[in-house]
Amino acid sequence: MDPDVFYRFVELALEEDLGDGDHSTLSCISATARGKAVLKVKQDAVLAGMEVAEKIFLHKDPSARFTSFKKDGDRVLAGDIAFEVESFATVILQCERLVLNCMQRMSGIATLTREYVTLLQGCRTRLLDTRKTTPNFRLLEKEAVRIGGALNHRFGLYDMIMLKDNHIDFCGSITKAVDRAWHYVQQKKPSLSIEVETRSLQEVIEVVACGKQKVKRIMLDNFSPELLRQALTYIEEHSEKGTFETEASGGITQANIRNYADTGVDFISVGALIHQAKSIDLSLKASLFTNTN
Repeated sequence: MDPDVFYRFVELALEEDLGDGDHSTLSCISATARGKAVLKVKQDAVLAGMEVAEKIFLHKDPSARFTSFKKDGDRVLAGDIAFEVESFATVILQCERLVLNCMQRMSGIATLTREYVTLLQGCRTRLLDTRKTTPNFRLLEKEAVRIGGALNHRFGLYDMIMLKDNHIDFCGSITKAVDRAWHYVQQKKPSLSIEVETRSLQEVIEVVACGKQKVKRIMLDNFSPELLRQALTYIEEHSEKGTFETEASGGITQANIRNYADTGVDFISVGALIHQAKSIDLSLKASLFTNTN
């Protein structure tokens, strides 16, 4: 994770929550009081956000002591204790909800991602996330996908050119869009790779014809497994090996993902890893307070 982006997120999140002060804490807890709290797991899950929690507490109190009993990616059971933190009581109370919100959401994504990854065991196909994320929370959602065992697709609009249906329709054709994107890359940012979304076998044929040495990856969107096989066969027969990476996307669920993977496609992207994940129940409980006068 980019530390600058992460700590900017932390500051904005705390500002949103604290406003002009945590009056519940300020009204009854001494500023010098120190205490301990433990994170309790309340349902079985794949744990994610441990490093995030530690960074948040240490950001607010560099003298805090954070003791991990679990690590990111561990399978945990209801009743497990994930960590213990010792700090000023005010810091623990002010950071509590931010830590829980991050870890509950991240653990839900990591848990669902692990379920999908397990279904792909034995296949060469790799699982990707998408940009279907929560605004301003993408950094941690994509980190949770990685913890769950999948790969991150592009992070934003800036780190890859993806020519989707709307780009192609506005531009006039796949060939025009690819040519313009290729010239743009050469002039502006040669490190950018180009991916093209296709909606039919005819569009796949057009990409193969115009995209050699220009397009890195062909996305096959909303193809059935049978049509996907046809498209992959065409790509293989009409281009040198390794010319194009391939990605299947659209309508892929836990029930059918294995059928898609069995076609031999390089990647499968699933937006549901993030936007359909359910948060995991966690709680932060005080275990000891001292110097409360």
